[in-house]
This record gives sequence, C-alpha cells and structure tokens, in this order.
Amino acid sequence: MSDLRQFRFNAKTHVGLKRKVNEDSILALPDHDIWVVSDGMGGHEAGDYASRLIADSIATIPLGLDPTERMYALRDAIQAAHRIILAEAEDRGRGVIGATVAALMLANGHFAGIWAGDSRIYRLRDHRIEMLTTDHSAVAEFVAAGKMTWDEAEQHPHSNAITRAVGVGETLELDKVRGETLPGDRFLICSDGLTKYATFRILQSALDRYPLETVSDELIHIALAGGGGDNISVIVVDIL
Repeated sequence: MSDLRQFRFNAKTHVGLKRKVNEDSILALPDHDIWVVSDGMGGHEAGDYASRLIADSIATIPLGLDPTERMYALRDAIQAAHRIILAEAEDRGRGVIGATVAALMLANGHFAGIWAGDSRIYRLRDHRIEMLTTDHSAVAEFVAAGKMTWDEAEQHPHSNAITRAVGVGETLELDKVRGETLPGDRFLICSDGLTKYATFRILQSALDRYPLETVSDELIHIALAGGGGDNISVIVVDIL
C-alpha cells in the first residue's frame, strides 16, 4: 500500500482454488505512477514465465522520465518482452507462450491505459463503474455488435479465447485509452480470474463500498466464493 500525494493503491494476487501455479503477475511502480497486471498462458512453465518477464521488463524503466518519455518506455518494455517471449517459445519448441497485459499510468491529472488481451482496467467515478478497456477476445465482436453484454460474454464458452497477447504473433499491437483523472476516482486493474465471477454490478458495489485497505481482499473473496477457477489479480488505485 502507498500513501502519496496524488494517489494510494492496494495490490493483491491469489492462485485461486483450482490452479497449482499462479501464472498472473502484478507490478506496482508508485515512483513511476505505473501499475500492471499480466495473465500468463501456455501452461505452468510458460504462462508464469511470460507474465513475470513482462513485469520484470517494465520494472527496468528508469526514473526521472517525463510523461511522454515514460509512456514510450512502457510501450518499449512490453514490446521487448514480446520479442524475448517469441524467441523463448521457438527455443522450447512447445507451442505458444504468451500473456495478457493491462497497464495504468498516471501523469499530471491524466491517466493512460495500454493493454493486449482480456485483462481489464475499470474506473469508478461518482459511484458508477466504467470499463475503460475492450477485451481482445473471440466474443468481443458480439459485444461490439450489441448481441451481448460484457457480463454475458464472460459466461460464453469461448470467453477464454483471446485474439491478442504479448508473445503471440510476429507483431504486437497495443491498444491505448486516456483521459482526465478527478479526485475520488478509483481505478481497478484485474485479470479475468476476477471478472469471470464479478459482474459490473458486483464490481461497482464492491468498489463503492469498501475502503482501500480491504477492497482488494474483498474482490478476491468474491472470485473465490464464485469458484476460484483461475488465478486472481487485483490492483486498486485511488486518486486523492
């Protein structure tokens, strides 16, 4: 947990009830105003390797960069991890290795989120939740076409089929969202181990109700109570 002038945060990850290995990685860099969730794929030895490599690569960003330089450094770190994972997968010769990434950066009263895959960034403002990212998944097109909601998409049989990830495909395209921050804003960065079990209404209620000191534990409890079939990672950032 951190108590700084601009924000406070709480970050937790849990292996869940069904997995033996936690293939999620979380990273908090409060001195850089950057927070990251990465969800590995490709099996025990591969998924946790990929997500940890992404986090470790981002952790090498130097201090003292201005916001524009920091954003470029964040993108470059993820792209560097992408290239290393591709090479590692080829060396192992065991199929795809990859990981999602969702990264939040704050600067000068603004936020920027970049992502690939189905890890998500939400914002709670004035007691209402908004999903700031859009999943790169097979079912996302159904949501875009108005055929189902994101809550319904989470229950679709192909909800785990992601179409973009770090380490998958020769070229990695990262999406970006940006906007202003206001005092009282609460951001949530999480893996799908939470959103499989928490609808928008459930997330909104929990984020609105619980203080920073306990909100991450409460969100993880919701996922565990729902079945805990996947690793669960949660980062909550409050704007002061």
